[in-house]
Amino acid sequence: MKLLEGKVALITGAAKGIGRGIAIEFAKHGADVAFTYLSSVEQGLALEAELSAFGVRAKGFRSDASKSDQAEQLIADVVEAFGRIDAVVNNAGITKDNLLMRMSEDDFNRVIQVNLNSVFNLTKSVQRVMLKQRSGSIINMASVVGIKGNAGQSNYAASKAGIIGFTKSIALELGSRNIRSNAIAPGFIETEMTAVLDEKTVQGWREGIPLKRGGQPEDVANACVFLASDMSSYITGQVLNVDGGLLT
Repeated sequence: MKLLEGKVALITGAAKGIGRGIAIEFAKHGADVAFTYLSSVEQGLALEAELSAFGVRAKGFRSDASKSDQAEQLIADVVEAFGRIDAVVNNAGITKDNLLMRMSEDDFNRVIQVNLNSVFNLTKSVQRVMLKQRSGSIINMASVVGIKGNAGQSNYAASKAGIIGFTKSIALELGSRNIRSNAIAPGFIETEMTAVLDEKTVQGWREGIPLKRGGQPEDVANACVFLASDMSSYITGQVLNVDGGLLT
């Protein structure tokens, strides 16, 4: 069953990792997919072709949502290309880890700008489209780190905790217009970023997870499909942990 047939989705930071997994699952479920990339141009073009193979419309846009003017232009470009936006997944993010005593102000501010400000910019721009439609699903990528914190990631934790508060506030603001706002908090997800870690470290993390394994991008993508679909039409203002029981 294709849960997203007839819908148009916009996914940020989709050239690789979790974002790529989300884009592929959305296309499998029948959604037309617009997505963004920044530096990964070749991977973005390859993803566009891969998504089109599912028989849906797909288009990549080189855009940086941490800059408000680019976020506004992106929404205008997507609407021009696809006609509407039914779901947006604010997935783009970075890390610049360090202990607080060694963290520079620039590294703190940059993580906040990319991870949190981009969610603000894109949501503010897309809400105009969704308000006219009187429908929409906003899905923001948080993290278990935004709930429990993590040593050496105070900037990342602050950005993800901010996303959770933002998500709940927008759910209250836009709920009366049939626009839903939810967050997903992934735990340890195995992607290209984790592949460079030594196996002993990775196995140590796995042992701390009740399900005894790391998650896959598809695990997060499936949660996104649910929140973008009509199956979650009475769910808003929530944080869905996709963490194998890590925070249990």
